[in-house]
Amino acid sequence: MTRRALISVSDKKGIVEFAKELQACGIEIISTGGTKQTLDEAGVSTISVDEVTGFPEMMDGRVKTLHPKIHGGLLGRRDLDTHMDAMKAHDISPIDFVCVNLYPFKDTISQKNVTENQAIENIDIGGPSMLRSAAKNFASVTVVVDPEDYSLVLAELRETNDTTLATRKKLAAKVFRHTASYDALIAEYLTSAAGESLPEKLTLSFELKQTLRYGENSHQKAEFYKELLPGKYSIAQAEQLHGKELSYNNIKDGDAAIKIAREFEKPTVVVLKHMNPCGIGTGQTIYDAYRSAYEADPVSIFGGIIVLNREVDEETAEDMSQIFLEIIIAPSFSEKALEILSRKKNIRLLTLDFSKKSETPKREVVSVLGGLLVQDQDIIEENEQEWKVVTDRQPTEEELSALSFAWKAVKHVKSNAIVVANDKQTLGIGAGQMNRVGSVKIAIEQAGEKSTNAVLASDAYFPMNDSVEYAAQHGIKAIVQPGGSIKDQDSIDMANKYGVAMVFTDVRHFRH
Repeated sequence: MTRRALISVSDKKGIVEFAKELQACGIEIISTGGTKQTLDEAGVSTISVDEVTGFPEMMDGRVKTLHPKIHGGLLGRRDLDTHMDAMKAHDISPIDFVCVNLYPFKDTISQKNVTENQAIENIDIGGPSMLRSAAKNFASVTVVVDPEDYSLVLAELRETNDTTLATRKKLAAKVFRHTASYDALIAEYLTSAAGESLPEKLTLSFELKQTLRYGENSHQKAEFYKELLPGKYSIAQAEQLHGKELSYNNIKDGDAAIKIAREFEKPTVVVLKHMNPCGIGTGQTIYDAYRSAYEADPVSIFGGIIVLNREVDEETAEDMSQIFLEIIIAPSFSEKALEILSRKKNIRLLTLDFSKKSETPKREVVSVLGGLLVQDQDIIEENEQEWKVVTDRQPTEEELSALSFAWKAVKHVKSNAIVVANDKQTLGIGAGQMNRVGSVKIAIEQAGEKSTNAVLASDAYFPMNDSVEYAAQHGIKAIVQPGGSIKDQDSIDMANKYGVAMVFTDVRHFRH
């Protein structure tokens, strides 16, 4: 019996060559629509789908392959006489090869100003149905959804005039991954369009960006998957210009660092180590900002990740090149800056579209054993005009500026989080301690003499007044915190005792 292949593709890369080789193996080609036209024009003889089904394409092409003579030919089991008898009785010929890829739904919804109707018309129905039918019957049917697999199928055909069961099974599994991802994206789009905020099923789909050398430790395997439609301002979309491949820890740190950088409008530099900022600086120029960030903690910056929200110029690059850094991320690098930094073979240099920093996803997902935690990102719009001064002394304008800076920084430090700062740089950071006064002591010890007349930010309220007293005794003049403890008045009284200004924000920024 002559073998048949059904070919219907949106992505026509390599399809002519693939079809020609199938035909050279004595395989008849069934095709439809634009694919048939492409193959006919290339000299590949084809049979139209309506010749097989006896029905014309209808409803603007919505209905053409949804027919027993197509799906019977795909699903009929060759090892069951009852199936083969049914196929013979209804004049259904087996289809042994299927090459289908789907309407470009992702590309369509990625376009600006796409209408809902345009999106709906690019939801493929017949394609996934054929793929699933063929994949279910992989014992007899070879199904190809990815042009990258054409060469594998052709190689086996040349060698044995057939494909192996192992190959057919792998290709079938790939089909179901593909259609699941395709449906997940459609589900996500329609869920959003319908205004659903709490769907009973969470369908997520990601695609492999790279296989990593290892995970957090060398004995852990790891991969980096990206969203099907990642935001421009994301580590998944950063363009690497130079250096070694990013590691698992690089990616996590880079993600944390760019989230901090998006908080600031002025020229700002963020230095991050192990998911916590160790220095944040602002200035009139990006060089001034870098110097402030460097001087915030000249020890911890060694081996750090740096994000700059302005182009890296020659002066800043020359200064950064004097120390060991893992990664530098910026909107761009001047030609001279790139030349200077590229002299270091291993340093990773990445560019990122900072103009899209406000287009961040609203939700974030964290895996736990047996499930996922999903929450809104901590990107609440805060109005500093609504902050409440709860002490006798009012903060000065300079202190208010420093409190604003420190508040933006502390939300990105692991809880319990304390930041000591002035209006242009962090001076001391206390992160991840089991009690708040411990974080206060670490931050003030790091700040040293600079804590005098500085300000302090706490990501959550003070459960005791000991933190306020310790800060005041070491020169802190103003404090910003959420408030909300049943012992708030104790902290307020302690601040008043030492003449410290204290501001409540009514917003907590825990980061676990």
